[in-house]
Amino acid sequence: MPFARPVRSAVLFLAGVLLSTGCGGSAAPSASSADGPADSDTAGRPVTLDNCGQRVRIDAPPRRAVSLNQGTTEIMLSLGLADRMAGTATWTDPLPKSLEKADARVTRLADNAPSFEKVLDVEPDFVAASFASTLGKGGVATRDQFEKLGVPTYLSPSDCSGKDNSGDGDGVRTEPLTMDAVYGEVRDLARVFGVEKRGETLVADLKTRVSRAASGLDAENVTLLYWFANSQSPYMAGCCGAPGVITRELGAKNVFDDTEEEWPQVNWETVADRDPDVLVIGDLTRRQQTAETAARKIAFLESDPVTRNMTAVREKRYVLLSGQAMNPTVRTVEGVEKVAAALRAYGLAG
Repeated sequence: MPFARPVRSAVLFLAGVLLSTGCGGSAAPSASSADGPADSDTAGRPVTLDNCGQRVRIDAPPRRAVSLNQGTTEIMLSLGLADRMAGTATWTDPLPKSLEKADARVTRLADNAPSFEKVLDVEPDFVAASFASTLGKGGVATRDQFEKLGVPTYLSPSDCSGKDNSGDGDGVRTEPLTMDAVYGEVRDLARVFGVEKRGETLVADLKTRVSRAASGLDAENVTLLYWFANSQSPYMAGCCGAPGVITRELGAKNVFDDTEEEWPQVNWETVADRDPDVLVIGDLTRRQQTAETAARKIAFLESDPVTRNMTAVREKRYVLLSGQAMNPTVRTVEGVEKVAAALRAYGLAG
């Protein structure tokens, strides 16, 4: 990819810095004392990870990290790493209130995918992404492009482990996703930044929330459908991604659990024929597809002659989730909590 002149200067500067200081740049400032002496620039260094088929070495805790997707951003912010971040990008939802103040301290490079040049302009020393489509061909840049400049990269294991991204669409799950992939990502990023204790605290909190939400719930006979976006050719959840995690944690059934595609596009006649008990609807703030918001989705469902007579539509059994809760992220736990609460409120589960 050719560079404009200002970006070329940034690339040369970055390469020079990396040659003089090593892969991770100069020493990062210590984080909160909550991690004690282990949270330092040298403890446990270098960190080496086997990540999505690539061996990644990080010589020092990053101090100018860039997160290319909201999922990795929310993990970093939850770990208290705003002061180590040089930029974020690719947003679908508002942040949880608890992370808004920290996020305000970090530069937003783009609401959607930034250019490679835009990322290089902030001189990153570490780049993370939630999706192979972001950190790959056709995305912001490939991992090799960053690595050639001495910038280590990290891809969420949830988008590569047990998943085939080689075809069109959003990939195919060869193995069902579990929350262990998300917990592993939290621990990986905590280790990269030298804040392992914070990582363990976050994982413990997420596990407690899942356990509490599902405790005593009997949803064996409840059927769910997850609609992410698009009213003309809707994206519905297949068996085994983040919605599959929610469904399995609650013991319910996804009406499209017979497909391993992450987000297959399904016609409305097939949807109506499956007639789920509850519709789990993505309430997105982005503007990329038709019917992004929950309000637009519900208006479509209640007016379209094919969908308006579905059981869930007639009974108005809707659960509204953020896009992040329907992706493999720390917010998937939010999905477990909200769907569990709705099933109880609708009298469909104990």
